[in-house]
Amino acid sequence: MVGYCPICGKPVYFAERKRSLGRDYHPLCLKCQRCKMHLNAGQHAEYDERPFCRNCYLKLFGPRGNR
Repeated sequence: MVGYCPICGKPVYFAERKRSLGRDYHPLCLKCQRCKMHLNAGQHAEYDERPFCRNCYLKLFGPRGNR
């Protein structure tokens, strides 16, 4: 069974896939959508079905303090 990468939309074959949070990614496609850092499977957060590193996720979508 071939899945499709949610980032580039191309087929992801079993031998090349990185599976994270229930989706199959190409190894080069699994990167933070803000800072472009490559991510490891399961060590990132998602917002609107897009992966973010934990630092960028907290900066963009985390709780806001009093400034």
